[in-house]
Formats: sequence, structure tokens, C-alpha cells
Amino acid sequence: MTATRTQPNHQDIDTAQRIIASLNQAFAAKVVGQDNLRESLLIGLLTGGHILLESVPGLAKTTAARVLAESVEGQFQRIQCTPDLLPSDIIGTQVYESATNSFATQLGPVHANIVLLDEINRSSAKTQSAMLEAMEERQTTIAGTIYPIPEPFLVVATQNPVDQEGTYPLSEAQTDRFMLKEVLQYPSAQEEVEVVFRRDAGVYDKSHRTDAVIGLEDVRRLQSVVRSIHMDPALMHYASQLVAVTRQASQFLPPQLARVIEYGASPRATIAFCESGRALALLRGRNHVRPEDVQQLAHRILRHRLILGFEAASAKITPETIIDAILQTVRVP
Repeated sequence: MTATRTQPNHQDIDTAQRIIASLNQAFAAKVVGQDNLRESLLIGLLTGGHILLESVPGLAKTTAARVLAESVEGQFQRIQCTPDLLPSDIIGTQVYESATNSFATQLGPVHANIVLLDEINRSSAKTQSAMLEAMEERQTTIAGTIYPIPEPFLVVATQNPVDQEGTYPLSEAQTDRFMLKEVLQYPSAQEEVEVVFRRDAGVYDKSHRTDAVIGLEDVRRLQSVVRSIHMDPALMHYASQLVAVTRQASQFLPPQLARVIEYGASPRATIAFCESGRALALLRGRNHVRPEDVQQLAHRILRHRLILGFEAASAKITPETIIDAILQTVRVP
């Protein structure tokens, strides 16, 4: 039986739009361009999903995550991943205190509202797996005791392109726990010059913090509004069909594309379509999801969930190529 959702009224949408406009303004004051990055971060914040960012260094990933945390008055932590990073460096550990002859628990940096895992694919697989419980269960376990992570909670992980030396590709179980994957591009020449101007003006000085424009309670209120955004069952079926094609590619796609897909997307992809589609609709001032919302999220939701064989690289077939073909195959409701 389908649960009934109470759609947000015009006042809810107007209030949400004012809050979102304030966040957009705070973001634009520090980050030049990168509209897709801003949109993905807001979707993650509004849905409680996690974001995976891929790019070369220097494209404002850390700045963007920090600005978002400061603008919502949330706690921000940055973890620089290295090959010798230990799981306890992330989730926390117990420390012996000689004065009291006892052990005290020190929580790790993952216990924050927004956590930036910088260059996550430079850490070992054991350390990467330490994030699984935190991301999925919103808690960590230290010496048998469970410690909840504060809400809202957003993990923003960055990774270098996997063909660079000294990197460890994320496992399928790890990547599947990221709602969206955004691939950042270089800024235009004009945007790059604007970055230099702002740097000369002191915008990026450590003392120049972003003023909080909303509080964490406002974020929780927005999350509640997102959950009430209407998504027609036909669009849910549409999203499910897009995901199903990745698993049954030989029945829908040309042979040269179908044969390079080793594994398709999991049910988490369909869930991500529905949750992020509602968030995107709210970001655009609507109380309902449209087909174009689902289509515009397809690359971000599916690109890291498609497991391609070695033939894909030799034939220069990217996940984006396959996703474009899937969008042309499935009928839009």
C-alpha cells in the first residue's frame, strides 16, 4: 500500500526558497562558478545523502564544503586521507589516562555535521571501510559502545582520477553509499581571473569566515519539506526502468555498449533518484517532481554505480556515454 504524503503548501515553498537563496548567495560569495557542485551539495544536505567528487586538485572542493558548513552554522571537519591513515583516525579511539587509571573515549573527526574526506582513494581499503558504518548507520562503534553522529550529517568525499599513481579505487560497496557523484571541470578563463581578484581582496583568508545565514534547525525543516514533495508513481517507475536497463543492458542497448557493462546499479540508485529528485524540485521552487529532474540527475546517480569491463577503456566508452544511451532508450512518462 502506497503511503500518502502531505504536499507542502505555498508558504512552505516560499520559505524554503528564501532559505535556499540565502545559501546560494553565501556559496557564490566564496566559490566562483561550479553551479553543479553547489547544486549537488545542497541536494546532499537536503536529503541526508553523501556526495563523491572527482577532479584534479585546486577546484574549490574544500572551500565549497567549508562554506556550506559555515553558512548553516554546522560543525565542519576535514580529513586528509593518506596511505597510513588508520580507521581510528576517523571514527575515534580509547586513550588511557594514567591520572584516573581508566580509558577515555576520544571521538574522531567523523562526528561532525559536514565531513570532507579529501582524496579518499589515497587511503587504504581498510580505512575506506571504516566510513561504511558512519555513512550508512549514522553512528560509530568504539570498544563496543555506539556513538551517534549529529544530524544533519553529510559526507563529501573527493578523489583523484583513478588512473593516477598512488590511489586505491573505491570498492563497489563504498561507492554505492554515495548518493551522487559529481565530476568537476576546470573553470573558464574569466572565472579563474575572478578567483585571483577575490584572493587579492582577502576573501579566502582564514579570518574571513562565512557568516551563518541559517541554523541546523532550518536545515532539518528543509529536509522535512523535501520528504513531502510529490513524486508521481509514473516517475518512480521511470527511474526504476532507467536503473533496470543497467542490469539488462543486452535487451535494450547496442551490443557495443551492452557488452562492456559488468554490473548494473543497485536499488540504492532508484532510491537516490526519488530522494534527490524531490530535493532538486524544491531547489527549483516546485512542490512536485518533473521528468526533467530525473533526467538531469541520471549522470550524477549512475556514473559511479556502473561497473565497466576493461573493454570500455580500450574502446573509450565512458559511463556517461552509456547513461546517455539509456536515457534515449527508456520512454519518458
